[in-house]
Amino acid sequence: MGNNPSDLASSSAGDVTRLLNAAENGDLKAAEDLLPLVYDELRKLAASKMAQERPDQTLQPTALVHEAWLRMLGGSAPQWKGRAHFFGAAAEAMRRILIENARRKQARRHGAGQPKLDIAQLEIAAPQPDEELLAISDALEKFASRDKQKAELVKLRYFVGMTTEEAAEVLGISVPTADRWWNFSRAWLFDEIERSR
Repeated sequence: MGNNPSDLASSSAGDVTRLLNAAENGDLKAAEDLLPLVYDELRKLAASKMAQERPDQTLQPTALVHEAWLRMLGGSAPQWKGRAHFFGAAAEAMRRILIENARRKQARRHGAGQPKLDIAQLEIAAPQPDEELLAISDALEKFASRDKQKAELVKLRYFVGMTTEEAAEVLGISVPTADRWWNFSRAWLFDEIERSR
């Protein structure tokens, strides 16, 4: 048996699933063993997001991954119910860190106005001023209370920088469904942000 890349990817995915199941059952060692297997994927996602951030951004991809990991562990046995839930938790942790960072920066500014936001122009991991990031985050929290699954898609696409295909795989949905959800979500968020102005 050679080291066929697809064999390695399949083996790695199987190991991730096994470790996620063990971590869900309270095995803290499994959670520790999980990080090396998912680190490259998490770092790639963080790097794609951070590469699009403003030039004065002080947060680095490695720091974002590490901070998200610490938050995901939270000092207790993690409760990840499979790959989709794990990456959803990672997306939420990264989102919260970026939002907190934007709020800290905004608190330091005086007289910052609210620029007009055209959500139809948003692209995956597109650079956004802090005010826009906060407006999107606030609207997304309202959206999540209405439709949690579509909100998870937005988090994976916008805050983590996944492609439609990657997000669909993580969420266990088809790519056409992910496209429909993304279009609906963007329209809903745009309306919500405009109403809150």
